[in-house]
Amino acid sequence: MRLIGLTGGIATGKSTFAAALRAVGCPVIDADQLARQVVEPGTPALAAIAAAFPGVVGADGRLDRKALGSLVFGDEGARRRLEAITHPAIRAAMRAETARLAAAGHDLAFYDAPLLFEAGLDQAMELVVVVWAPREAQLRRLAARDGLAPAEAEARLRAQLPVDEKAARADVVVDNADEAASLGPKAARLVVALRAGLGRRLPGSEPTRY
Repeated sequence: MRLIGLTGGIATGKSTFAAALRAVGCPVIDADQLARQVVEPGTPALAAIAAAFPGVVGADGRLDRKALGSLVFGDEGARRRLEAITHPAIRAAMRAETARLAAAGHDLAFYDAPLLFEAGLDQAMELVVVVWAPREAQLRRLAARDGLAPAEAEARLRAQLPVDEKAARADVVVDNADEAASLGPKAARLVVALRAGLGRRLPGSEPTRY
């Protein structure tokens, strides 16, 4: 089974594109969902987090994400300690889900991860697809979606790896500068191309664009 990385920037339409891929019958593994699963009560990762960050597990045995966030926000060392616990657990969950889908007979699946490049997971994928939109569209959509002031939207974008940089490193770029309604046909065309053998771009060449 071919495992394809899927990422993008905030408010570029990645989640909409993932839904379009599912609509044409292609499974999408959600990295954020796996990240929640690996810290459920009783998991080794949650026990390790509780030991490393006392007080972040509530009386109900569940992770208090707000308390944990307050400890790691702005503290590079704390963030790295947390990632050293969660990243291996998420990778193991990804491998297990990939194996399950392959055993079920799927020939193609996507791994939807907002921090695909930042976590170095692009190297584990057969190729990487980036859903792109211009910065102005990101700011406009983000402000409208989350009710943010322009300065707040700008701050959120600055906290991420720029989507133009992600696109420059991608094998495939899905252009979502216009309305998201166009993503359905693009998802269908991409799946057909991947099943026909579309692979990584050659060094020095431009990404395939949809």
